[in-house]
Amino acid sequence: MGFTTGFFGGIALTSSVLYLTLHAHQRNRYRQSLLLQQSSSLLASLVEEGGSSLPGAPETRIRHAGLVEMAKDRWNDELAGAVNRVYNFDWDRLKADTGNAVASAFSRVVD
Repeated sequence: MGFTTGFFGGIALTSSVLYLTLHAHQRNRYRQSLLLQQSSSLLASLVEEGGSSLPGAPETRIRHAGLVEMAKDRWNDELAGAVNRVYNFDWDRLKADTGNAVASAFSRVVD
């Protein structure tokens, strides 16, 4: 394969890949545009009607948490508090206090 054939083959390959990529991108953008227009019109119709739910959507019920869910929430709150206490603990002060206590105990034993 000569220089000219390889050069024009490379141009043809590169331009075809570029064309296909741009075409796929254009199709994706067009589909996104249609979906956004559909969502916008649906939201506008809901606002104009003053409806609170989509047509055909089941009615939502408010369920109160049971005893198990309340226990889980309390456990999670306790666990989060314990983690915060460990995270915010001054470990340097503990190290200094422990070092001082060990040093004073050692000095009493030696004396």
